[in-house]
This record gives sequence, C-alpha cells and structure tokens, in this order.
Amino acid sequence: MSTVPGTGDQADTLRQMARTAKSNTKTDSPSGLSDPQGIRVISVTSGKGGVGKSNVVSNLAIALSAQGKKVLLIDADLGLGNLDVLLGLSPVYNLNHVLNGEKSIIDILIDGPAGIKIIPAGSGIQELTSLGQHEKLKLLDELDMLEEQFDIMIVDTEAGISENVTYFTVAAQEIFVVVTPEPTSITDVYALIKLLATRYSEHHFKVLVNMAKDSEEALEVFRKLANVAGRFLDISLDYLGCVVKDEKVVEAVKRQKAVTELFPDSEAAQCFNTLAKRVIENKRQSRIKGNIQFFFRRMLDTAGGN
Repeated sequence: MSTVPGTGDQADTLRQMARTAKSNTKTDSPSGLSDPQGIRVISVTSGKGGVGKSNVVSNLAIALSAQGKKVLLIDADLGLGNLDVLLGLSPVYNLNHVLNGEKSIIDILIDGPAGIKIIPAGSGIQELTSLGQHEKLKLLDELDMLEEQFDIMIVDTEAGISENVTYFTVAAQEIFVVVTPEPTSITDVYALIKLLATRYSEHHFKVLVNMAKDSEEALEVFRKLANVAGRFLDISLDYLGCVVKDEKVVEAVKRQKAVTELFPDSEAAQCFNTLAKRVIENKRQSRIKGNIQFFFRRMLDTAGGN
C-alpha cells in the first residue's frame, strides 16, 4: 500500500514550510495549545460489533479531557455512526458536508461532554472515493487548523474487517483493539490483527478488555489472545487495561449519557479514569506515521486507490 504518493511531494513540502514558519512566529503564550510534537492519533477498533467499542471511545475521551487533555473524536463509522446518539447529541452537519465542499471542518465540530469535540460521521465511503486531488488538498489544508487545537484525536472505526476499518486504522499512530471475554470476540479480534499485520504491516497493538467480570478475567482474555498471536504472527501486543461489566453503563446508555459523566463514582467510570492515566503515561511511539494531516492523507489516498 502506498502511503505518500510522489504527486503530493511538492504540496507536502509547501505545507511543511508554512507550518515551520507559523511555529517560528509563535511565542510562549498561555493559550493552552497542544503538545509541540503534534496531535496524537489513536484508532480504536474491534473484530465484531456488540463489544461496546463506541462506549469505550466516548468514555475514554471524557476521562482524558478530565485529566487535562484536549480531545477530538472522529466517528469513522461512515453511514452508521452512533457517537452522537450515545451522548445525546444532534449534529446538523457531518464529515460528508466537508467532503462535498458545503462546510469546513470547523463548521461541523460539535461540543461533547467535558469539553471534548466530535466530528460526526458521514453517510458513505463512496464519498471518499469520489474526491479529486484539489478536494483532497483542500480538506488536508483545513485539517491544519485542528492540529494546534488538540492533544489527542481518537478515531472510532466501524466494527469488523472491512476496507473502511483499514482506511482509518492503518493511518493512525496507535491502534487500540477492544475485545470482550466472549470466545467469538477473541477470535474476531485475532482475525483483525492478523489482517492488519499481514496485509498492512502493522505490528503494534494495544488491547483493551471490555465487559470483564474482573481484572483477573481480563488478564486471562489478554493472555489467550497474546498466546495465539505469539505463535502465528510477528507482532507485539500490550495490555492497556480493562473495563468491568457494570449495570451503570447500561443505565447510562439508555439515558444517552456517558457513564463517566452520569455516574462518576461507578466501578466502570473508575476503570476509564485508570485507562486514561495509562494512555497519558504511556510513551508515544516513534512518530514515523506523522500528524493529523498524514492520518487523513493516508486514509484518502487509500480510498482513492492511489
């Protein structure tokens, strides 16, 4: 898979020159702009539906924001996005309006709990494949405005192993996979990891176990996955942590609120707080895969078949 086509080299160089000049004119102001290393892009994915992935994404984002990080969520389930529904939000515009030129990225951002920002999903992957080079560059230029406003971008992919999943996952700097103790979930996550490793040369994954009875069960799930992967794949799996099964999560979903917001003292909310601390403390990987522009460039180039 081609990640940076030669036709974009000149545009990339001009953008980098502009970004460097812009950074050189900045002073140390208390504006709260993001890490000078750039935004951290995390893709959260799963092998199957029904594992609570979007719920994990929204609650983790809120927990990260509560710990001082500026967080941007992108609902990358194009056509079936549900982050807005989970959080009781009603977006007027979505990513599709940006792709067809009606709105800018800034126009479609919506406010979520605890200060997080959300880019709502579009309406179909076909919109990505129809973009010309001019439209792609316009979108990438707009994204430059977001880079300085956020510390972390979390991408909520759709479930499964479709091309849509790979578009967003292989472009991210870090890949979190969500798995539950169900055998089918473990099997499907392994299939996803295998696809990303063998076809897209992804070798580093962080595993989050959701809906575990307790931490011991979660560790056992991770061990099973790690044992199988260790036998057949040349990858590294890191245990990120777990979220225990909690009826407060079910109640929060019914009320279209995040459990971290509605029941901050619940067991599940405490798990998300611990996860957020671990994410912050984990040293980020080498930034070979670039920034937010590079994330979208890889996704768009793959969608366009370049």
